[in-house]
Formats: sequence, C-alpha cells, structure tokens
Amino acid sequence: MKGFFNRILRINVSNHSFTYENLSDDTLSSTLGGKGLGIHLLSKENPVGADPFSPENRLIICVGPITGTRIWSQSRYGVFSKSPATGGFCESYCGGELAPRIKGCGADAVIIEGKSDSLVFLSVTEDRVDFHDASGIAGAETYDAEKYILSRSGKSSGAMVIGPAGENLVVQAAIKSDLWRSAGRGGLGAVMGSKGIKGISFNGTRKADVANPEMVTNLVKNIASTWKDSPVTKKYQTYGTPSQVAVTNGAKCFPTRYWQSGVSEHWQNLSAEYMHEHFEVSKHGCPSCFLQCTKHARVKSGRHAGLEIDGPEYETIYALGGLNCLDSLEEVAWLNDICDRLGLDTMSAGNLSALAVEAYKRGKTDFAIDYNQPDRMAEFFTLLAHAEGAGAVFAKGIKSAAAELGLEDIAVHVKGLEPAGFDPRVLKGMGLSYATSPRGACHLRGTFYKAELTGEVDPDVIPGKARYHIDYEDRAALFDSMILCRFFRDFYLWDELSEMVEATTGMRMNKKELELLANRITQQTRAFNHREGIGPEQDTLPKRILNEATKEGAVLSEADLHTMIQEYNKIREERDAKAEISS
Repeated sequence: MKGFFNRILRINVSNHSFTYENLSDDTLSSTLGGKGLGIHLLSKENPVGADPFSPENRLIICVGPITGTRIWSQSRYGVFSKSPATGGFCESYCGGELAPRIKGCGADAVIIEGKSDSLVFLSVTEDRVDFHDASGIAGAETYDAEKYILSRSGKSSGAMVIGPAGENLVVQAAIKSDLWRSAGRGGLGAVMGSKGIKGISFNGTRKADVANPEMVTNLVKNIASTWKDSPVTKKYQTYGTPSQVAVTNGAKCFPTRYWQSGVSEHWQNLSAEYMHEHFEVSKHGCPSCFLQCTKHARVKSGRHAGLEIDGPEYETIYALGGLNCLDSLEEVAWLNDICDRLGLDTMSAGNLSALAVEAYKRGKTDFAIDYNQPDRMAEFFTLLAHAEGAGAVFAKGIKSAAAELGLEDIAVHVKGLEPAGFDPRVLKGMGLSYATSPRGACHLRGTFYKAELTGEVDPDVIPGKARYHIDYEDRAALFDSMILCRFFRDFYLWDELSEMVEATTGMRMNKKELELLANRITQQTRAFNHREGIGPEQDTLPKRILNEATKEGAVLSEADLHTMIQEYNKIREERDAKAEISS
C-alpha cells in the first residue's frame, strides 16, 4: 500500500514502553488513514464505557497518505479519543509545521495508552521513544513548555504540548503546537494530561513512497495554475479568516451577547480591516500551502502594545469578542494570548465566559462579570484553567455546569460541545450540521456555512438541504482522512480527490466509491457514540436555539430541524444498504 508505512507506534506510558505493530493493506484501504484510521483504531482499542480520563482511553495521533508529500495543504495531523466534554467520539486537527515530522518518524498512527506515575514528556524519533522527567515544567504555560521540550530534543524537532488546563483535566483543554496552533476542541488536552504527558516531540525525516510521483506533480501544478492567483486565494492571503466577521454580521448570523443576537454593534472594531489598520500584520502559512491564511499580528498601541500572536482567527473573534460583546480587537488578541498560554480552547472558553455573565445576572454565581469586561474574562479564564473558584464548575464542561447551575434552558451546546460562529437560526443547514455532528456542535464536519453564505444553497429552504449537506460532509470526511485543510474545499472536488487517492495510494476510486467510503467513516463515528450511550435523541439543538428567536427575528423550528434530520438519516441508511450490496 503506497502512501503509508503500514506501521503503528504503540506507547504505554504506564510502564514507559513502546512497540511497533504492522498495519495491513486491508485496514488502510478501507480507512484511508487520518480520521478513517483514527475511528477504526479507537473503536477497536477502547473498552466500551471507558472513562475519558482512565488509562484505558486511547489517545491516537494519525497522519494521512498525503502527509509529507508536495500536495498543497498536506501539513496537518489528527488527534482522536473519547471526549471528556461529550463522552463520545472526539477528533481535532492541527496545521503548522509538526505533521510531516510526525509521519517522518515512520508510523501512520501513534496509539498512546496507560498513565504515567509522574509527569513526563516523550521524544519520538524514527526508531525509538524516550521518556523524560517533566517535573521541571509542571504547571508551565504552553509557550514555555514547548520551548523547554524542543531545547531538549534534536534539531528539526517539533512538539505538541499542554498547558495548566490540560494538567488540571479541564474539559476545555487544548493540545498546542508551533506556539499558536491548536488541536483545540473536545478536551483532548485534558486526555493528554490525564496520562501524565506534558508534551511529545517528534523528529523524523522518513518519506513514504507514493504510487505515482508524476501524477502527484501534475496535480500540484494543475491546482496551482488554476487557484494560486484566484480571488478566493487573494482573500485568504490578504485578510485570512477574520474577513468572515463582516460577512456573518452582514448576514445577521454573527453570534452576539451569548446567542441572543446575530449582529454586533462593534463588528467594525473586530473586523479584518480593523486588524490591518491597528496591528502590524504579516502573512505566513503551513508547509506546502499557497493560501498563507495565517496572520501574525502585533498590536501597535494601547495597553497591549507589542503583543504578538498568530491570529486572532474568526472563531476566536466570534467567541471571545462577539459572544462577550467586546468592542476592541486588541482585547480579543490579549485574551487569545491568555487562552493559548493556559492551553484553553478559545471557542469553548469564550462561550463559557459569556454563559458566566448570564449566570451572574440570574444570581447563579458570585463571580461578578458583565459583557465587555475583558479584565474579568481574563480572571475567569485563569480560574477555569486551574479549576478553581468560579472556574471549577465550568471546568467540568458546559453540560455539567448548566445542570449544576440550573442554566439548561439557556446553555448553548450539542452533546456537550459549544457551537461555532454561525447562528443556525439564520443558516438552517448549520443547524443540521451542529445537531448531527458526532463530536458535538461542529462547523467543520461539513463547513456548510460556506454553501449558505455564498448563496449556493438558500439558507431558508428546508427540503433537499440534507442531500447538499451530505455532499459537503462526505468530502470533509475524505479531507480528514487524507488529511487536508478545509480551506481547499473549493479546489479539491470529487475528481481531484479521486486523482489524489490514486496518485498517493495507487487505489482507483470513482465518486460513488469515495462516497461509500466517506459514508462508512461517518457512520462508524456515529456507531461509536451509540455504543457509548449517545443515541439519535441527542442529535438535536439546545433549547435557546429552538425556542428563542434572535433579536433580529430569525428562527429555526423544531419541525424544520426534524425534517432535515429525517432526510439526512434516510440518505445515510440508503448508502449503508448500497455498501452492503457492493461488499
């Protein structure tokens, strides 16, 4: 099987041991690596009902057949486990420099099991794993932890680390790499912390052979000649994801004041244009990517003058800025930096600080906080990351906190994960995305907001919407298995994906065959949830979304959501039946 090493690295942190195991061609051809391989291994390895923080819960790191090649957007890795936020399937992906170094160590997946008696960091190379005492960086922020680990690893190493939030088993904890990159959603940083791992460095340069190097070269050239100078690319290169602020606010779906409104009166102070005027901005990107969408920003003036970060990205601006009614992008950047240092997912953190405002207004907490109070948000995030004071109840997750505080009628989440910055009462298809996503309220399983915001699909039309959504979702499942960046969704359509699979692995698969493979991967994630007690009754939206209109009058009825879900399930079941016949 080309594009792979046919090998798994298994690390047991209980006894500080490691082994290499063979991975069959049959398994790789039926999973395609990445997400497909991740859910296959998680389903096989994890005992049913395993506690997310138990030694038995596996933490699995996967790469794909394109990782380390010249194919545009190849530099991404995926992390998979049982989520402490939802109790179900968790996946999170991360770009930057690290992915080729992971694959360069000569394995298609790394399975981590057990629990170390003391805090350690791991060094993975092409032929071994070393375990190092990490007591000297216990409690360290992510920037310091990453620099410490890299200084003790070989040249050209890259590392993933956790901050205080992960060590304290905070459900919103992220895994960080390249200082500002995040495998952020679902609490994977807490799973890593539960195993007593502060960080992992990877240092490998091995390359897996591809099936057809000439075909890879032609694909790379064709994509570049078609898209490198396109308006889509120029927009990413110039403004990056913050350009979405003006778009969503204009469409009245920019979540504001904890999901009460879709319009921010301060949106211009949170916009990409504001960033370019008030920050020193430079662009850079992941290896093998011409989008250069990352914006490295330095605050020019004010109390945060000199602060430098990659970002803030759109989802951080929405969560920290929109939901909390901030009127300054400088404050968003400062809070972004705090969350990064603490190892917190900014999307969940921003949702929780806004929920804390509502909790205080209702007399549910003594922590005094109001909208547009960045200093109090900073205090809240510190308490959250250390699971102390007012942060302790929220550190157990939004589902638990809402129940404990009596806020279940207003807490906005699906299965325990907070949504992204696209209000489903306006973008109805995003309601379907949030409701059916196995990892919780996720915008990335299909990125269907793109179809609705651009007019490709009418946001208000319900019948037939699920079929369009599934087309997006199926391509996304293949993206996550190969592993590709979502921002290439316009560039890699079915024909390009088919060509990519053949060029790297040697398998010839047409659109129908790819759809069945994608369906199998998606359905396996749903089956994992079902065995863990998350059934179809949890494929729904929170009460605030279904029972309250936005301030601007947008609504999504339970009947319309039900119609979309019924249509979605019918199509998925039909494809299950086709797969059985073809097998």
